[in-house]
Amino acid sequence: MKCVFCGGIVEKKNTTFNYEEEDKYMVIKNVPTEVCTKCGEKTYSPAITDDLLRFAKHEFNPIALIEVPVYDYADRT
Repeated sequence: MKCVFCGGIVEKKNTTFNYEEEDKYMVIKNVPTEVCTKCGEKTYSPAITDDLLRFAKHEFNPIALIEVPVYDYADRT
């Protein structure tokens, strides 16, 4: 299969999907993805996209919670 953006070769692999909406962040590991070996564009099947939306609605239980430091570049002094 070829990438619809650059024509590169697309490979199936599991990736990490990062989700951000306002102050809500999620990391979803081992997501089946088609990734272009040339430009890196990631594509998800309709079924995987539906599942990712279900994760965003908290329909699944997280396997871990992490603490992440937050910095403000404008306040670097």
